[in-house]
Amino acid sequence: MTEKDSTGLIPPHGGYQELQSFKMAEIVYDGTVAFCNRFIDRRSRTHDQMVQAARSGKQNIAEGSMASGTSKKTELKLVGVARASLEELLLDYKDFLRQRGLRLWLKDHPRARSTRDLCYRKDRSYLTYRTYIENAPPEVAANTMVCVLHQTNFLLDQQLRNLEKDFVEEGGFTERLYRVRSEARLNRGGRRGGQ
Repeated sequence: MTEKDSTGLIPPHGGYQELQSFKMAEIVYDGTVAFCNRFIDRRSRTHDQMVQAARSGKQNIAEGSMASGTSKKTELKLVGVARASLEELLLDYKDFLRQRGLRLWLKDHPRARSTRDLCYRKDRSYLTYRTYIENAPPEVAANTMVCVLHQTNFLLDQQLRNLEKDFVEEGGFTERLYRVRSEARLNRGGRRGGQ
């Protein structure tokens, strides 16, 4: 995270590594690469699209966080792109299950609940889910990824609501720039008048 500059023009930004949405998106990316390498033909367009959608989710969160210092609008847009990419990926996993006649775990399925519970572990990483993706049958692996994606999308939905609220209440870089310049003009005018 960057330090706040003396004018207050560019607020602290970055720090995406600490965002829960980024941490989960990283798990989605690692899990998708492993899943696709196991179950989707590496030369197929689907393999490439699924991996790229997972990558887009993770990378756009990071890029949006870094851009937030000078453009809240860009941050909102990029987090929205991340959310859309992961929704596309979620549909790919559901298609995988449906097209192979495999069961999609409903929200209350015991395995879905236990997979969701893994999200709350403090030391959560891809290793937390690895055995369910790399060593499990296709139905378990795909449903594990569906659960992880639902959790990641939930976090991104919350993040988007908070970003929207902050933008409405505080404005963006243009508004801050105007305030700082107006204050500087007032201060210069006040000093001249007092001399």
